[in-house]
Amino acid sequence: MKIVPNRVFIILVVFLMQGTAVFAAPGPPPPSAPPPVGLPLDGPIFLFALFSVCFGIYKLNKIKNIKNASN
Repeated sequence: MKIVPNRVFIILVVFLMQGTAVFAAPGPPPPSAPPPVGLPLDGPIFLFALFSVCFGIYKLNKIKNIKNASN
């Protein structure tokens, strides 16, 4: 026995599928302009590294002082 879908069912499905396209989210915004030529991207990395070393030395001295105070 061959199953033949009803025409009304097919038309209903087609119209319901169109509703998903209407309520779809809009596309992403266009990308921003690229940075100007010659702009250093790694300039503050040296400062971050220097800060982290100084902060590490500070924390090690603080831990050392806490251990010496408890003895």
